[in-house]
Amino acid sequence: MQSKGFIKLIAILLALACVYQLTFSLKTRSVEKDAVEYAATFPAEEQVAMEQYYLDSIQNKVVYNIGIAQFTYKQCKEKEINLGLDLKGGMNVMLEIQVEDVVKSLAGDSKNDPAFVAAIESAAQALKEGTNDYIGAFAKAYAQASNGGQLVDIFLSPDRKDITPGMSDDEVVKILRQETEDAISASFNIIRSRIDHFGVMQPNIQRLPNSNRILVELPGVKEPERVRKLLQGTASLEFWTTYNGQDLLQSLLRADAVVKSLQGEAVVEAAADTTLAAEVAEGAEQSASRFSREQNPLLALLSPDYAGGAVLGAAVAADVAAINKYLALPEVRDCFPADVDFKWGIKGEPMFDNRLCLYAIKVERADGKAPLDGSVISDARATYAQTGANAEVSMAMNSNGITEWAQLTGENVGKCIAIVLDGYVYSAPVVRGKIEGGNSSISGDFTIQEAQDLANVLKSGKVPAPARIIQDTVVGPSLGQESINQGMMSFIVAFVLLMIYMCAMYGWIPGAVANGALLIKKVDSVTGEPLSDVEFFVTTSDGTVVGNSNGKFVTDSAGTILISNIAPGTTLVVKETKTRDGYILADTPQTIKVQSNATMTLEFRNQPK
Repeated sequence: MQSKGFIKLIAILLALACVYQLTFSLKTRSVEKDAVEYAATFPAEEQVAMEQYYLDSIQNKVVYNIGIAQFTYKQCKEKEINLGLDLKGGMNVMLEIQVEDVVKSLAGDSKNDPAFVAAIESAAQALKEGTNDYIGAFAKAYAQASNGGQLVDIFLSPDRKDITPGMSDDEVVKILRQETEDAISASFNIIRSRIDHFGVMQPNIQRLPNSNRILVELPGVKEPERVRKLLQGTASLEFWTTYNGQDLLQSLLRADAVVKSLQGEAVVEAAADTTLAAEVAEGAEQSASRFSREQNPLLALLSPDYAGGAVLGAAVAADVAAINKYLALPEVRDCFPADVDFKWGIKGEPMFDNRLCLYAIKVERADGKAPLDGSVISDARATYAQTGANAEVSMAMNSNGITEWAQLTGENVGKCIAIVLDGYVYSAPVVRGKIEGGNSSISGDFTIQEAQDLANVLKSGKVPAPARIIQDTVVGPSLGQESINQGMMSFIVAFVLLMIYMCAMYGWIPGAVANGALLIKKVDSVTGEPLSDVEFFVTTSDGTVVGNSNGKFVTDSAGTILISNIAPGTTLVVKETKTRDGYILADTPQTIKVQSNATMTLEFRNQPK
């Protein structure tokens, strides 16, 4: 009872913490309501896209200011209460990597061998019956179907350096398992990257243990068919030659002047509107550019200060859509070489304040295709550099890619070659010299994790088994609202039943309001030691005695008296009637008013004689 102040403090702090956390949910709902209102001004078929665009545009803008701290919409979204699929609605997708396709791809021309075909069928049947070891079942079935034939005879290929003549079945099985693991990891990374660019907040992406399946939960998704196409699409890995960004700065300046000259025309108004700079905020905190939007509408969004290598400029994510619209204008395109194309980096660069880089890609072929694609990669691994502590990525080409890679690198010494997956640039290393033999090394300030991610990207170009949806469920928001309503109703019913119980036990008034208590302390005025066996007489302010002993109470060994279950608002009068030998009686009465759900304290001090 003596720590009631501390308990109150903890309760208040917990209540404030709860209110603080809830404010983030309230703020994000307010912003999302504004997004819906903004999208409502567009045609019905564009409203979903424009609502998402509005939210993307203010991700890095301050939307919540509490004085001592400011939070962007993205930060508020991360701190809000996550309702999940069951409450918010969305999409639940289960994808599976077909290991059978991986094994067939590795077998090459041997996939038509009768023993191989029989082993594949047997392993597929074992998978249906519940086995999780497809590779083990395949190896066992092949040994039976081929009368003891060696797996190395099936998978031996000039393009593979890890499988050599004379290898045992166990060694080949180990490589097959690693290839399967790499295929699943590559698919997982591709799916994660695509979802990140899809714009879903708080997605849940996880690989299920002991299986070849990936679970994806996307709260709030409103376009399930688009999600299905996105998740099942085959990865497109390409190698592109590039322009030097510095060489295109004059073209960028001309393009900026063209955009300014067209500012009053309808063709640019659409692009200017999508910037949302004037609608959401002035954007000073967003771009922090030395260019003004009035004088340099394009350069204020796409800063040329970061130009270098294959990079033309950099921009915050919120301005990407507006920049794309500007660059797509025919008058702007005429400012640049006819064979230039623009592609964005996959993520913000820390050295550029987490801005996204815009790369200048050179399209040299008449058909518009990349000079080299990911099908020529036979292997990619993350390793540590021979000197220093940084990681690097080693990459090997197959026989089809060795010659083309040598020609491509030989013609671009000192220039950048962009590694592009699904339209986004993951890396643009500088070619140091002509690379012959097909073995390359990509170095930089990589951590081992970054190097592993890039290796997975490179291997995605040869993933023979894209993820396939085996189950998907769309949960409507009405079901989520129904769950919220049921939860609220459960709370109300439980609260009413609790109040009825308390009133039945303690009466209507005491039951409805929590009672209080009184703690009487008796101590030595000199030493502060508690005094036991001291008698008190306690009444209410109208003279009604308290307790079952005609108002008489005696201090215990701790020198205290606790009187509980006192109705809130009651004023008590406490008088000392008998003290211990050797002490002067403190016979001056004290009064106190009892409060609800609180223990009030009175202290009496006796002086020694």
